[in-house]
Amino acid sequence: MPTKSERLTSVTGTVSSYLITRLKQAGLEHMFAVPGDYASPFLQTLDATPGITRVATINELGCGYAADGYARYRGIGAACVQYGVGTFSLLNCTAGSFVERVPVCVVSASPKTADRRLEREKGILFHHSTGDLRADQIVFQNVTVASEILDDPGTAPAQIDRAITAMLTHRRPIYIEGLNDVWTLHCEPPRGTLTPVEFASDPESLAAAVDAAWSRIQTARLPILWAGVEIHRFGLQDVLQQIVDASGLYFTTTSLGKTVLDESQPQFIGTYAGPASPALTRAVMAATDCPIALGTIITDDYLDIMKSSFGQIIEVTDEETRIGYQYYRRVTLKSFLEALLAKFQAESGSPYHYSLPSPPLDLEEISKQDSPLSYNVFFRVLCDFLKNERLLDEIALVLGESTSLYVFGNRFGLPRDSFVAQAAWGSLGHETGCALGVALGSGKRPFVVAGDGGFMMICQELSSLAREHCNAVVFVISNTAYAIEQAFVYINAFTPGGEFAPFDLLPKWDYLALAKAFGIKGYRAEKVEDLQTVLAEVTALKGVPALVEVVVPQKDLAPQLKRLATTP
Repeated sequence: MPTKSERLTSVTGTVSSYLITRLKQAGLEHMFAVPGDYASPFLQTLDATPGITRVATINELGCGYAADGYARYRGIGAACVQYGVGTFSLLNCTAGSFVERVPVCVVSASPKTADRRLEREKGILFHHSTGDLRADQIVFQNVTVASEILDDPGTAPAQIDRAITAMLTHRRPIYIEGLNDVWTLHCEPPRGTLTPVEFASDPESLAAAVDAAWSRIQTARLPILWAGVEIHRFGLQDVLQQIVDASGLYFTTTSLGKTVLDESQPQFIGTYAGPASPALTRAVMAATDCPIALGTIITDDYLDIMKSSFGQIIEVTDEETRIGYQYYRRVTLKSFLEALLAKFQAESGSPYHYSLPSPPLDLEEISKQDSPLSYNVFFRVLCDFLKNERLLDEIALVLGESTSLYVFGNRFGLPRDSFVAQAAWGSLGHETGCALGVALGSGKRPFVVAGDGGFMMICQELSSLAREHCNAVVFVISNTAYAIEQAFVYINAFTPGGEFAPFDLLPKWDYLALAKAFGIKGYRAEKVEDLQTVLAEVTALKGVPALVEVVVPQKDLAPQLKRLATTP
């Protein structure tokens, strides 16, 4: 059997080694993979290449979610799956990465050159093929910024470079498919390194946009910075922080952009999630006459402010610049932020100070040691524990598309880059699937809060966490229902006499038995004292994941979700 060095020698200078080298140069150290025979030449090269590690996952959804979580911290992620059956399973993950500006490289492999000729000429259908040999590439064109098939070693380097450059430039996914036999063919080695394309703003258009924005800010009663996830994706956090410091303006974030800046600073007014926001945030965003949306992805959580204040909003993203109803072409987010910062820095005197409205108090549930758990009681106990034990800098809170997202979105005081949620695409199960990628990409310990519906879709990825000795903690809110779905279908189901729709009910699982089956630690908490005991135990675990069933009443309707679901 050849040694690793001998295997490495045999695969260098090939199409597969070219792609791996380019991904490594871009910062990739882990690639998530589900094996397949077409992809085996590529995976053999991957395993023989030093400085990059193949991380096995149980299925393609877990593979894609893990790559997505990894890329949110590292600025690049990659997933390798089988052609057809694997790629189409991964499509949902890639769509989420596309919507939320997450740069993930999807690597696939398809029938070799001779087999493709047989399929075309003789009508032989090779396994995992639809009959259209370009089907995967064509489908992925809808959710990527580049979609390539490598069928010629002479052109493969240029295709790879073009795709990776597009991924780095736009912070969005790409699809690269190599023919089974092409992966091992010789090609020219990489030259230099790849960097994002820097787009320049049109000077006159930029000046006009900044002047118009500045005029609005200067005359506004209560201008508010509203930061989105693109600030993180495009590496603009330090610039935005300088704007906060120089201006004294209060700031909020979208749910997707939560913790784009440190939230312990006094200018933070809470995360804005429309009606689900904290009382202070709701009051301020209702009162502002100049929302300054920077790098935001506006979802339907924000219909209220878009209806009431569209003409007052300053909105600058990677795709458009708008001051009220006026649009400005060829103005980049980066240059706008830098120009706005220069305006504030040129001002003499102290930063501005604005009076905030006095919001109504959000009533908190009173809980004692023997109190049963609810969404908000669980939230408060967990957050108090993390704060008291000084763990906030060591963990990443990973929230699923469930009631818990809006409950935990009310948290103040979180450090920068400590909150992960797929708040725009909202695929159930993302939170548990991406935990491994978050751990490897950030070096932080994932504390995952999952709804039981989403968790059931991806529970097998607990096995991937166990195999990698990742000490993630997955809290499953166990109420045997798709509560967030039911709230939008018929909210009166949560009243004492109401009934949930049959399609929103879930089976009852034995989570302790499930944890045992996956070889991890399992816990159950029904009351405050149970949860406090469990938190102390799971915190002490090293190198092993934990699954915690958090039992809440099926009809527990968190006020954050109630406001969101009942606002016209």
